[in-house]
Amino acid sequence: MGDPSGIGPEIIVKALSDKHISRLANITVIGDYFIIEKSKKDLGLKPEFSLLDLSNVPRNNFSYGQHQPSFGRAAVEYIDRAVTILKKGEADALVTAPINKASVRSAGFNDFEGHTEYLAAKTDTKEFAMMFVGKKLKITLVTRHIALRDVPGAVSIGSVCKTIRLTHEHLIKFFHIADPKIAVAGLNPHAGDSGLFGDEEDKVIIPAIEKASSTIKNIYGPVSADAVFYEALKGKFDAIVAMYHDQALAPFKTLYFRSGVNLTLGLPFIRTSPDHGTAFDIAGKGIADPASIKE
Repeated sequence: MGDPSGIGPEIIVKALSDKHISRLANITVIGDYFIIEKSKKDLGLKPEFSLLDLSNVPRNNFSYGQHQPSFGRAAVEYIDRAVTILKKGEADALVTAPINKASVRSAGFNDFEGHTEYLAAKTDTKEFAMMFVGKKLKITLVTRHIALRDVPGAVSIGSVCKTIRLTHEHLIKFFHIADPKIAVAGLNPHAGDSGLFGDEEDKVIIPAIEKASSTIKNIYGPVSADAVFYEALKGKFDAIVAMYHDQALAPFKTLYFRSGVNLTLGLPFIRTSPDHGTAFDIAGKGIADPASIKE
């Protein structure tokens, strides 16, 4: 259920109150009974679902929208229990509600980067990537949550090639696209314009495309980032490999702010999440939108 103090419990209760959603699978919520029941009462909803209660949220003076080590620790414990269940083969897929990185780190998880990296470490997954999925747009990231100034150094032949491979593999595996067409975005304006605006395209991205093309067909690029998303929307490409977070998420969230889904590629199970955070500013107010977690 994510951070107890965020909107995770609320959007779960709202989503599972929709019979169309609750009937899709045998759904078990991993969380805290006190918080889930509070959400039901606050919202005036009575969805019925299986709850694995870890009873790990302090009840004294609980309030929404708070950075607390105890809340961060609870959120990690939900993830850990989920991974244990998945490793035993007792579940087929995982949907994670939002967590707060500051709360998790304050609980002693000093190197915590996010769900994606944590789940990869817990499952000993070496190659993984973050893909955002909308109705007409799929984007995989080469780099994730790092400072913009660190992006050029993190964009390597290996990282770009790996992301292309994972994207190709999962377009076939998850979306049943037999012969995927993948566009690789440039890092610089106009994809570098033959070195006029940077040389990462010539030194890194083109060699990575050439390397991946030895085993994968239909890789295009580098394509200027100011055009590639429009072209993908028109059906020219099945997915885009983007170089950094906001290059991908600015156009994606403009189009799919309510319905976008975050999908982790490379794990031994399907893991999805809504494409938003804990929204502490509106937590507990009953106005959180469950559209993304429904998707």
